[in-house]
Order: sequence, then C-alpha cells, then structure tokens
Amino acid sequence: MTVQTIESKDLSVGDLFSSFYLVPDYQREYVWEDKQVEQLLQDIYTEFSALGPGVVSEYFIGSIVVCTREDGVLELIDGQQRVTTLFIILCALRDYLNNIAPGESIESLKSQIASYDVDDQGRDVFRFRVDLQYEDSCGVLQAIGKGEMPKVDKSNQTRSVTNILNAYHSVQTFLRNQFKDDADGVRKFYAYLNKKVKLIRVKTVSVAHALKIFETINDRGVGLDSMDLLKNLMFMHARPEEFEILKKQWKKLVDALFTVQENPLRFLRYFIVSEFGVDRLRMDEIYEWFVRNEALCGYKKEPLKFTDWLNDAVTAYTNFLRGKDARGRPNRYLENMRYLSGSARQHLILLLAGRHLPEDCFNELCREVENLFFAYIVTRENTREFERNFAKWAPRLRKVQDRKQLDEFVKVNMLPEKKKLVTRFELAFREMTEKSLQKYRIRYVLAKLTQYVNEQALGSQGASVDLRNFIHSKVEIEHILPQQPDEEVLKAFDKPDTIDDYVHRLGNLTLLEKSINSSISNGLFEKKRVEYYKSGFLLTKSLGGDISVGKNTAFSRIAQHLESFESWNSKSIERRQAMLTRLAAKTWDMPMNSAAQG
Repeated sequence: MTVQTIESKDLSVGDLFSSFYLVPDYQREYVWEDKQVEQLLQDIYTEFSALGPGVVSEYFIGSIVVCTREDGVLELIDGQQRVTTLFIILCALRDYLNNIAPGESIESLKSQIASYDVDDQGRDVFRFRVDLQYEDSCGVLQAIGKGEMPKVDKSNQTRSVTNILNAYHSVQTFLRNQFKDDADGVRKFYAYLNKKVKLIRVKTVSVAHALKIFETINDRGVGLDSMDLLKNLMFMHARPEEFEILKKQWKKLVDALFTVQENPLRFLRYFIVSEFGVDRLRMDEIYEWFVRNEALCGYKKEPLKFTDWLNDAVTAYTNFLRGKDARGRPNRYLENMRYLSGSARQHLILLLAGRHLPEDCFNELCREVENLFFAYIVTRENTREFERNFAKWAPRLRKVQDRKQLDEFVKVNMLPEKKKLVTRFELAFREMTEKSLQKYRIRYVLAKLTQYVNEQALGSQGASVDLRNFIHSKVEIEHILPQQPDEEVLKAFDKPDTIDDYVHRLGNLTLLEKSINSSISNGLFEKKRVEYYKSGFLLTKSLGGDISVGKNTAFSRIAQHLESFESWNSKSIERRQAMLTRLAAKTWDMPMNSAAQG
C-alpha cells in the first residue's frame, strides 16, 4: 500500500482554522509590520466591496506548508506570518463586534480562535488555533486569543510582541475606519473572509519533507529572504536531536546582527565574498549560491559546524562595527572607521578575511584598510571597483600568517592602489570644502588631521588612540573666516564678492574646544588668533603662532609642516589648504607626488 506523503488542499479561511497550528521555536519571530497587515486587509476589503448581485469574488492569498505532528497538530513550516495575521484578524473581529454590538457574537468565530481537541487518552484539551512556540512571543498572542489586552513590560518588549500588538491595533483601526458602528457590515466582512478568502495548504509527513517542499514551492528562494531559506536548509539537513542546539545557534546569530542594526543579507553576502572570493553576487542570489556550493560550505553533512562558522564570522563582524577586533578588544583604527564609513561596509570583507591574524598584524591591517578605504571615498572611486578589489584580495589575505607576509600582501595589493589614487587624492584635498563630503566625514577629516599633529608632537599621551577626543560634543568646527562675518570682517577681506566660497573651504576650517569657541566672536582673525593659541589642538594652536619648542624636538619637527598666520585673507586660506593637503598625505600614509610634498 502506497503511503501518501503530500496532501494539497484549496482551503477557505474558515476551513483553515478548523485545524490547530503550532509555530515551532526554530522559526523566526513575527516580523510583519503595519504596512503588511494593512495591505492584506485592504486587498481583502477591495475584493469584498466589489461584490454585487451575481458576483462571486474569491481572493487567493498564497500557500502554506505544514507537517503533521503525532498529536495531530499541524506544524507550520512556511506561512506563519500570514496564518498569525489571520488569527489576529479573527480576534480583532470578535472584539470589535463585541464592542459595537454586545451580546451579538458569532459562534463560529469563537471556535476558529480556540476550541477543544482530544489527546491520546481521549481527554479534552483546550487549544488556541495558533500556538507560537518561540520565546520572543512572550504569550502575547494567547492573551489576545483570550480577549485580554496583555500587560507588557516596555523595558523588555521583544520585536515580536511589538509587531503582534501593532498588528492587532492596525486591524482595530481598519475596522473602525471602514465600518464604524455597522455591526451588519462587520458580519458580512467576516463572512467573506471566512468563505471566500482562500489559500493552498500543503501537508507532508515530516519536517524535513516539508522544508524540501517549501524550498521547491518558493522557486529555490528567488525573491524571498535568503537568510530564512538558509536557516530552513540547516534544519532540513539536521537530525531532530540537533534542532534545539541549531535553534539557539541561529537565534544567537540573528540577534547579534539585530543589535547592531545590520542587514543579515548584507552580512551573508560579505561572508561569502570574504570566505570564498566571490566578486559578483547580488543579495537575491545568496540562497542559490549556497545551494550550488554545498560542497564548499559543508552545511549538509555538518549543519551545526557550519552554523558555528557563521556565528564566528558574525561575532567578528559585529565587533568590527563596534570598533573592536574579532575578540572584542578596542581597536583605534576600527573605531576610526565608525566615524568614516557611515552605511558603507565594503571594508569588512578584508577584515573578515584577516580576523585570524595575530593582534599586532591585525592592527596593522586595520590601519592600512582605514587609509585605503578613506582614499577610495575621498577620490570617489566606484564602489563596485574597490569592493571587487577587496573580494579579489580576500583569499590571498587568508593565507597570511605573520607580519612579514602581511607587509608583502600590502606591498603587492594595497600600495599599487594607493599610487593610482595619488593625483586624485591631492586634487580632492586641494578643492575640498565642507560640502564635498557628508558632515560626519568632514569632522572625521579634521579630527584625523588634528590627531596626527598632536600625536607627532606629544605621542599617544597627547593624541589619545581614541578619535572621539577630537569629535565629541565638546569639540566644534570653527570657521576661521566667519560664516556670518560682521562689517569689519567684510571690509578687511580681500575678495568680498566670493567670500562665501572661501568660508566653506577646508583651509578655513579647524577644530576648536567648545569652551574656547564660545568666547570667540565673528570678528577679525587678528583678535581670534589669540584664543586659537590657547587650544590644546596643535593644528589649531599653530594658527595663532609658532608651536616649536627647542631644536630637533618632536614639537619642532611637526612645526616645520605647519604655518602661522598674521592675517586672514583668500591667500591665507589657499596656503593653509595646500598645507593640509600635504599633511593629509602623511596622515593617511599616501605616497604623494613630489610637487605636493614641497
């Protein structure tokens, strides 16, 4: 006798909720937001409102995949977002009708929310039609099922709880907007939802089989969330006794990325690029790549080992985003990258590839990556081009084991790129204004230049390895030629017709302690320079006079690269911008042209 392993049925919502469903704890949490809930309701309502004499309009909302447990409850493999939302809609309909027409409840609606089942011993068991097993649900759906508004601790509210509560309130708002106190209208809408809104339920005999069906139905991941599909691959190949461990590993991975507000798909993409040297991969191709390259990844034979590998990379990745190395130790260059990178993440490809390096080597790698990455940004290098470079270099970097090999890697791969960018780097600085880059990057530029001068003169004691000392709220960007010059300044400036252009040039900008800046007016430079000389930032201090101390000292050596100014005009700004251009080459370790070094 042949055992049927797949059963496919066309079900109405009413038929769907004659069964009991369980969302297993390895599934992702409820992620639908207001826009998805409202879209589903609006689509159903549009079909409902089109009904007329002789019109029979059904609305299809997709498919779900389930498998049958021993107790007869159906385990949801795919479709938990829609099924959970439909359950919330049923609860909201019940509560709204009770509110506008007390005592006129719909009995069939009650049984679609909760009913009695029979256990193996023939005893009645009360169940809700949808049971969320994952911890992040915190029992909030059961409370809504009971008709109770759950009391939630705001300080410990999960994303699932927030989304479920928001979904419930969205349905209530929708019903209020569409029907107000029209109880008959609400009943008719429920009748349409119950009988005419349909989906396909595919039922199998095992979780592994259900996951395989899920994969096939969804066209192997095209257009879906590759992160969720990859997770399903892990569970499909894991043994049942490994499910609990795998669930915890996956939750750890996803939660870690969530805490740094990182897109999991971007992490997966950079993981692939870094580990396997793939230089062309779109996010919507990630799942297909894993399916084609199982032999490289090993997730089929050892899903737990593969998930450990992913978690190791996620730990490093999230640490990098926090300004720390793979082991969570502070790293000045990674901290700097936080002020530079913004939403850009391409540098993480190389950092992931080099996370195995000894601490001193990794620090040097980070310094080189920061410098080159900034050069790419300031010269407006095409993002795809330098990402392709990082992807190409990643396999080579993974082979590096010590400082000698790292130096050779930098010499062969990164230094030639710097040399190609020299002319554009110089031009970018010579023409830079505060509008050339995002404001946070202009602050980064000024902070790095200021830090470099202090460190050359004072060592780490005077510079600090933390760039925040030059960026925090007590440090301000000072416009030496004021943004709102008074009459005296306007008369003194040699090119009053183009004063706005000069105000925003890099040469006219400097960092200044807030305590000093508050005492400086928008007046003449000759008055302001006295205050500049009080600054602890030597680059700013030098505006007010010579900072040399003795002969052949660190102070005197760095002072040779700085200029002091008696007055402030267009030539002064141009001279200072040229000076900052030469200083930038030293700060970011660029092999500048001989003309720029003069």
